[in-house]
Amino acid sequence: MSDSGRSSAPHIPVMLADVLDVLRPRDGGIYVDGTFGAGGYTRAILGSADCAVLAIDRDPSAILRGRELATEFAGRLTLIEGCFGDMVRLVRALGHATVDGVVLDLGVSSMQLDEAERGFSFQQDGPLDMRMGGDGLSAADVVNTFDEGDLARIIAVYGEEKRARAVAKAIVAARAQAEFKRTLELAETVARVIGRRPQDRIHPATRTFQALRIFVNDELGELAR
Repeated sequence: MSDSGRSSAPHIPVMLADVLDVLRPRDGGIYVDGTFGAGGYTRAILGSADCAVLAIDRDPSAILRGRELATEFAGRLTLIEGCFGDMVRLVRALGHATVDGVVLDLGVSSMQLDEAERGFSFQQDGPLDMRMGGDGLSAADVVNTFDEGDLARIIAVYGEEKRARAVAKAIVAARAQAEFKRTLELAETVARVIGRRPQDRIHPATRTFQALRIFVNDELGELAR
């Protein structure tokens, strides 16, 4: 275990074997890991062949953690702070017109969920942030300033929450008393609206938190680009 209490063991992505089977890394190849995260895919690609990886992540902390891996695979790993939606521009800026393969692992990472201070988790208390890159509107900005109609649309479209209007109404009513600042404040407000039955498989705030995360980080926009 590390000093922080988190395991220092390498992260192993769930679909690693399938991804390697599709990519089939070869010596001399150049591959892009568009969502570097904990570096699980990058490590496996670099370990499979004498190739190079261009690793992109919008999260500065992921890039910082990746320095150890860059040292381990000296000269073969290039860390790039940026969004995968800008992949073509970022890769070309490094002088590469083409690459041999690309891997993307979309959504929030387990590391981000584990770090309460990042504000992604509805099960741990932390600042209501949810920004992967630290810039732009935070989740708190959205729930405290957007009108009820816009909140309902975001929660319905990005979270597929059937009771989006009721959730949005409850958020607006609650913020009139005090602004939302913490994740558990929002999670508890949503849970009171949705309720929870013994047979429910997910937390009642799951879809609302998903919707806010996708909106705040423009995740669908990144895919479109």
